[in-house]
Amino acid sequence: MGAGKSTVGRELAELLGLEFVDSDHEIEERTGVSIPWIFDLEGEAGFRAREAAVIDELTAREGLVLATGGGAVTTPGNRDVLGARGVVVYLDTPVSVQLARTRQDPNRPLLQAPDPEARLRELLEQRDPLYREVADIVVETSGGRARSVARRIVAALQGAGD
Repeated sequence: MGAGKSTVGRELAELLGLEFVDSDHEIEERTGVSIPWIFDLEGEAGFRAREAAVIDELTAREGLVLATGGGAVTTPGNRDVLGARGVVVYLDTPVSVQLARTRQDPNRPLLQAPDPEARLRELLEQRDPLYREVADIVVETSGGRARSVARRIVAALQGAGD
């Protein structure tokens, strides 16, 4: 959360000449409601089921850069299809940076907590091993603009092809 998946994803897609898709935006488009509304009505489990269906469908397509929601890796099926159907990039971002990027964003249902920083630390502790399990490339994102992060990913992709 707040790692820059959508921003870096757009830049990466542009550099690679591919389509960009954000799974959260796709869910909102299909349902006609916001992610927080889905969380309020269906809970996290309901949202995760919708997310899994969208990720399964999108990863079956070729020629796109997909940004998933931060919690997508908590669903084993998502990790399976992401790892099997594409190159997975983990944007490793310190909690302090995540907090600065998400502080004023009301569309983060998991951060509607008394202590958002503690919540981010808890989420990172749970998710970091899962991200690392499925990632082909890990890129640290605390420094630099989205374009420079995307360029580092392109370089890593080219290095992986050698």
